[in-house]
Amino acid sequence: MAETRAQARWRAWVVLGATLVGMAVTASLGRWQLNRAAQKEALQAMISARAGLPPVRPEELAPGAPVPEDWLHRRARVRGRWLSDHTVFLDNRQMAGPQPGFFVLTALELQGRGDVLVVQRGWIPRDVVDRTRIPAVPTPEDEIVELTGRIAPPPAKLYQFSEEPPGPIRQNLDLQRYAEEIGRPVWPVSLVQTDSAPPVADGLLRQWPEPSVDVHKHYGYAFQWFALCALMAGLYVWFQVLRPRRQRG
Repeated sequence: MAETRAQARWRAWVVLGATLVGMAVTASLGRWQLNRAAQKEALQAMISARAGLPPVRPEELAPGAPVPEDWLHRRARVRGRWLSDHTVFLDNRQMAGPQPGFFVLTALELQGRGDVLVVQRGWIPRDVVDRTRIPAVPTPEDEIVELTGRIAPPPAKLYQFSEEPPGPIRQNLDLQRYAEEIGRPVWPVSLVQTDSAPPVADGLLRQWPEPSVDVHKHYGYAFQWFALCALMAGLYVWFQVLRPRRQRG
């Protein structure tokens, strides 16, 4: 049965409405991605600005006091004593290459206090023969050490299927559970240790990547949404306007 004029008109309106809705949704998503990119660019500028500020001294903060928000990503200089028995090796981590290894984390008891700051000390390769072998990392307990670094969030977490029991080799480290484990108050942030002058002779690699907020992916997503919006507009114009005119001509 041939399509009536009313049915054709109704179908044209439905196609137009669906196209407009699709274009509105994709254009809105594209604008949202641009807004996210702008927010992250502002965050990146803030991180860069804080990196240029004078170092903070965490031991000057009163025990139990909340860590000031503007300390995050700032340089820091700390003094304390290693608690070597509470060293953790985060598995499946990489640094400056594809070779798998460990991020070495050790609790540092701040000088003259009882609270602990977890230090991300550096990276060490994993034993290629026995992946469960713990590498030897010099950690003197009988002396006060002074470290330089930057205040950072807790170590990034990797996916794991289930909770793992406490042990030196782990996939992730939850600071709250770690505090219960060692029986000490633990700061909710960590210190990413950087090389000093003279460098610390512990065999650890400290080529940490700069803090990144991954702005470019949002521009990529925005381009995809705007391209999809333009594609919808182009297909509508071709199939609903230009092609029918060519057929009638």
